[in-house]
Amino acid sequence: MTSRNTTESQGALDRYFKISERGSSIGTEVRAGIVTFFAMAYIIILNPLILGTTEDINGTTLGIPQVAAATALAAGVMTIAFGLIARYPFGIATGLGINTMVAVTLVSGEGLTWPEAMGLVVIDGIVIVILAVSGFRVAVFRAIPASMKAAIGVGIGLFIAMIGLVDAGFVRRIPDAAGTTVPVTLGINGSIASWPTFVFIIGVLLCGFMVVRKVRGGLFLGILGTTIIAIIVEAIFGAGPSFENGEANPAGWNLAVPGIPDSFGGVPDLSLVGAVDLIGAFSRIGVVAATLLVFTLVLANFFDAMGTMTALGKQAGLADEEGNLPDIKKALIVEGAGAIVGGAVSASSNTVFADSSAGVADGARTGLANIVTGVLFLLAMFLTPLYEIVPIEAAAPVLVVVGCMMMAQIREIDFTQFYIAFPAFLTIVIMPFTYSIANGIGVGFIMYALMAVAAGKAKEVHWLMWLVAALFAVFFAIDPIMGAIS
Repeated sequence: MTSRNTTESQGALDRYFKISERGSSIGTEVRAGIVTFFAMAYIIILNPLILGTTEDINGTTLGIPQVAAATALAAGVMTIAFGLIARYPFGIATGLGINTMVAVTLVSGEGLTWPEAMGLVVIDGIVIVILAVSGFRVAVFRAIPASMKAAIGVGIGLFIAMIGLVDAGFVRRIPDAAGTTVPVTLGINGSIASWPTFVFIIGVLLCGFMVVRKVRGGLFLGILGTTIIAIIVEAIFGAGPSFENGEANPAGWNLAVPGIPDSFGGVPDLSLVGAVDLIGAFSRIGVVAATLLVFTLVLANFFDAMGTMTALGKQAGLADEEGNLPDIKKALIVEGAGAIVGGAVSASSNTVFADSSAGVADGARTGLANIVTGVLFLLAMFLTPLYEIVPIEAAAPVLVVVGCMMMAQIREIDFTQFYIAFPAFLTIVIMPFTYSIANGIGVGFIMYALMAVAAGKAKEVHWLMWLVAALFAVFFAIDPIMGAIS
């Protein structure tokens, strides 16, 4: 290519992505795109540990290598699409709150098969895209009080942290036969008495240090460093798996046992692509229950994406004085498609990642940075054998740290007004206490409507809030209602 052609290509690239207009350069965008990838890369490790090991009602698991490949594929495709169409430097990948809900609530709790659960995720995405195209998404967003939006984020943060603490063995369930009313305890008999849990503690400290020091890609490096420590600890002390030959080993590794892999790369297993059942959930648990689960997915996706894009837009200096991004409708449509793509490949809903702030902080201002990040995600598909060696105890620290980050939204709740504080509080605590995001949102919305009546502010509650509260009331009473009907 001649120098003139090179200059013309760079000029076209500059004009399309508005690189100079936004005060950036091609070099800066490339470098920042790499930074964003390393800030987000932990999801390729963490998502398989959340989705890949949970059995559905048929005893089927998705598999760690398969979910890792699907996670990288969806993130790569959607991040590139967002960069090309929305032209913003916001990476897209599997949302941590949603994937936990899919695994724990839809599959383990509701008894759906994996294809049925992912079918609901795809429907969730279709609904979000329709809402975005119609402009209704913004209207619904404005109908939910700011305090409840913040409470949902905080509640999901606590839920994620709880999952991390339990999966790492730092908090353990006490069997009903133990003769105590205390549901959980610290470690084994009140003591941190296992090497895997010790590794988890080291991981929490390491990830915390990375965040405090603002190390780019710190969470990814935290998982990597903790995994290396886990491999060394296992080689020296040989804790072994938590279950072996049908016998329990409380001091063992909860899922994967860390060790040197047989290979470091290979062709990605994309067998999960297209393994979706769009209508199975409605037959298995009923139309009302399945519809309310879709609504809960929509709600969680809805606020996470809107809030994250607003925050990143402000950080990058791309938002106007009212905090609105130009062409936000286009961005919301592409983001909604992330749920469709994520569900279609069994990676769970994909959404804008707050960790993109690392790249923004490094200078990313345009969609070109996203192209770089997306290409790196696609290349990462060929490294999936590495992900099997990562124990949950090495990845769980990220859940705790992310949970802490999400807690920051609690300052947006006015706890001096009890009619505001009580629904928010219930939303926050019900999620981890019942292991269900849907339960927390439902209880919170119902209580918000009722407390508004008690405070004489019923007229201030948007009609959509009343509708949502009524739907959740039906959801919670579905068993006696169905019993009465039959």
